[in-house]
Amino acid sequence: MPFTPFSRPSFGQPPAIHLGWVILVCSAWVLFSLIGHDPWKPDEAYSFGLVYSILKGHDWVVPMLAGEPFMEKPPLYYLTAAGFARLFSGWLPLHDGARLASGFYMGLTLLFSGLAARELWGKGYGRLTALILIACLGLLVRTHQLITDTALLAGFTAAFYGLALAPRRLVLGGIFIGMGAGVGFMSKGLLAPGTIAITALLLPLASPTWRTRQYLISLLIALIVVLPWMTIWPYLLYQRSPQLFSEWFLVNNLGRFNGTAHLSDTHESAYYLRMLPWFAWPALPLALWTLWRQRWSGWSKQYVALPLTLFLVTLSVLSAASEGHDVYALPLLPPLAVLGAAAVETLRRGAANALDWFSVMTFGLIAIVLWAGWYATLTGHPAALASKFDRLQPGYVTHLNWPALLIAMVLSLAWLIVVLRMERGALRAIINSALGITLVWGLLATIWLPWLDAGKSYRDMFTSLHQAMPAQYDCLASRSLGEPQRAMLYYFNGIISEREEIYQPHCSLLLVQGQPQSLEPPGKNWRILWEGQRLGDNSEWFTLFQKK
Repeated sequence: MPFTPFSRPSFGQPPAIHLGWVILVCSAWVLFSLIGHDPWKPDEAYSFGLVYSILKGHDWVVPMLAGEPFMEKPPLYYLTAAGFARLFSGWLPLHDGARLASGFYMGLTLLFSGLAARELWGKGYGRLTALILIACLGLLVRTHQLITDTALLAGFTAAFYGLALAPRRLVLGGIFIGMGAGVGFMSKGLLAPGTIAITALLLPLASPTWRTRQYLISLLIALIVVLPWMTIWPYLLYQRSPQLFSEWFLVNNLGRFNGTAHLSDTHESAYYLRMLPWFAWPALPLALWTLWRQRWSGWSKQYVALPLTLFLVTLSVLSAASEGHDVYALPLLPPLAVLGAAAVETLRRGAANALDWFSVMTFGLIAIVLWAGWYATLTGHPAALASKFDRLQPGYVTHLNWPALLIAMVLSLAWLIVVLRMERGALRAIINSALGITLVWGLLATIWLPWLDAGKSYRDMFTSLHQAMPAQYDCLASRSLGEPQRAMLYYFNGIISEREEIYQPHCSLLLVQGQPQSLEPPGKNWRILWEGQRLGDNSEWFTLFQKK
């Protein structure tokens, strides 16, 4: 039989899942917790500070945080978030509107991951891929935050789809490869285009599907498409300030990768291998089963070669970097989910039942604990459970929110009905994994959201600070005040502090962040005007001094 570049596996179609049902579940998963809470410590706080500067009229070429350039990442996500914040400003607070950008990018991530799976495995596998992806434990919290990594993930999966599409439709495939690499670049810098470029060059070695002249043309198209993304903003930034360009490119891109920037501690090369078993659950075991089923001759087929090569290249690049964080591992999940989608039809009955049992029992038990804990914080009974949560958030008083309670009750009842009525099989295990994690996240995003917000928001603390400040003062200096705190001070109080580390200001007020035992008074001519901290947080202490 002659080789066809876009041939697909012959083991049939997966069990049918209604597309509308998949869209409903994925939409609920994406939307829960995007609105209804302040920017949270630490990443959301400083990220929104950059968005807020754009909303206050600062240009997009130089990202600004509380009046100072902040050159860690390019501005695409901040521009998108500012656009959403302005669009929904009549209905939502600015920070809630801005966070909708993460929902937008996560919707694109699920879409492109599903399209890649459909292109590689055939019709129906895209829906399975989306469900596997939202079931991954590592994807849940980070992708609902106001951070640039959601835009990076969307660009990464768009390029993934382009690489899958290129052998069959070279022009469209090239456009998606270039566009995805460009979005990734404008979100976090060189990681996405570098990883995608290495993968694209290795694919002809991995599979004959990409050993064609058409694929080379597709890569040339991708290069043309990505060039504006990778040149316009860097050029404008360099024209504005060669020093800021150097800070972004040499320190925050190359320096963070090779460790010459010395911005944080290095990590062990096996960091990501150790975290993957929980971070990529259940995509990882499903992907391993697919690789086992396709061993010997199947690994060179395009439906295995592409996601496997992309995963290995991304893992190698991340492991070689000097810094390691869980959020950096997000691009590892889409290729694993695509590989895992093919395992559903061939999964052994015992393995499928074990995965199903684990999902139902684990998420069901967590949901029971969440309901019991919420009831305890509301009523004080049982006292032992109520006291545990009170120690975590001392002084917090639970208020009954009927709309949130109704949503939580409907969500719990729907989950219970589906679990009891669904037929057994491998598909049931995947659906219950996706539904279970959506249930838990939905409870956290409804009845538990005010409790979580009280411990992660700076609003009450900075409101208390503002009330203690004199009506008239010349300026506010700061010492050791972190980026999230400076951003929230600007957002909630409208104050840009003059940092001692840079300006050496002579202000009548001084705000110091640090531990009480290590706090050094600025001098004999100063008195303490206010002290405070976030609710339940003993790691940060803030003191406001006033010059006598």
